[in-house]
Amino acid sequence: MTTRRIVLGLAAATLLATPLLPGVPAAQAQQGGTAICYNCPPQWADWAAMLKAVHQDLGITMPHDNKNSGQALSQILAERASPVADMAYYGITFGIKAKAEGVTEAYQPALFDKIPDGLKDKDGHWWTVHQGTLGLFVNVDALRGKPVPACWADLKKPDYKGLVGYLNPTSAAVGYVGAIAVNLALGGTLENVEPGLAFFKELAKNDPIVPQQTSYARVVSGEIPILFDYDFNAYRAKYTEKGKFAFVIPCEGSVSFPYVMTLVKGAPHAAEAKRVLDYLLSDKGQLVWTNAYLRPARPIEMPAEVAAKFLPKTDYDRVKDIDWGAAEKIQKTFSDRYLAEVR
Repeated sequence: MTTRRIVLGLAAATLLATPLLPGVPAAQAQQGGTAICYNCPPQWADWAAMLKAVHQDLGITMPHDNKNSGQALSQILAERASPVADMAYYGITFGIKAKAEGVTEAYQPALFDKIPDGLKDKDGHWWTVHQGTLGLFVNVDALRGKPVPACWADLKKPDYKGLVGYLNPTSAAVGYVGAIAVNLALGGTLENVEPGLAFFKELAKNDPIVPQQTSYARVVSGEIPILFDYDFNAYRAKYTEKGKFAFVIPCEGSVSFPYVMTLVKGAPHAAEAKRVLDYLLSDKGQLVWTNAYLRPARPIEMPAEVAAKFLPKTDYDRVKDIDWGAAEKIQKTFSDRYLAEVR
């Protein structure tokens, strides 16, 4: 009993000594508990660092979850009558779908008003936590002397047969973003997806690798030498992994893409989830994203040493911001045609 009192006393002293966190309300810190997030994979967008920070600063445990956006939404829909997840992380088009399906709860986290219009649902059914730019994540060593591709069109060359990968555009958000990026870069519009479909039909002759889920480790290992992916994953590999890696914004252009959070309707750990969602938009939470080479949702300045690791601004001048609400409306049409004509 004496030992137990000493341990409890030390724990209390540690809690009282914990400094307040910038942008994190004092009432949140170190309250503990569990929160379930679907599609918070540790190898994607450095969720590993974010989950660790949440546990360290709030005391809340969040198990790893390796679903993609489509799989997360499908699971939440299947569990609608008895929810398991408390929150979900989606590419924006799937966040819009989740609201339309009625599986989100309106919630405006702390600092919600600082998120620019267009990057949030006005009632708080979804909101952006960070953005990325779609391009080519390249394991240069795995190319074995072949040149790093500079354009989308390069990927159809025989030199790259079996070396190119993209996530399934009918399921994974990054896969659909890649399809939209290619389509717009090659002259298509949100009303005309023919250029994109034609590209994927031609690329199919080059034996592409089409995984269902995040494939960061497969690029790092060299299994997939070239992957349609975001700048933040490529920079992470370039500056933290052994080997030579590059990020390419194709010469024809590309797009940026927001990632959003939602609170699940009927969340079993709603109070804990809300504390996490507040934390993700706090000063400290947003800075965790910048350390993972992500552009924050709020206008927080990226640390100079991080910004210096990005491609030059002239490369990013080829990147478009588009109406992802409009893109979501054509997603099923594109997916159906992709399955019928490409897969």
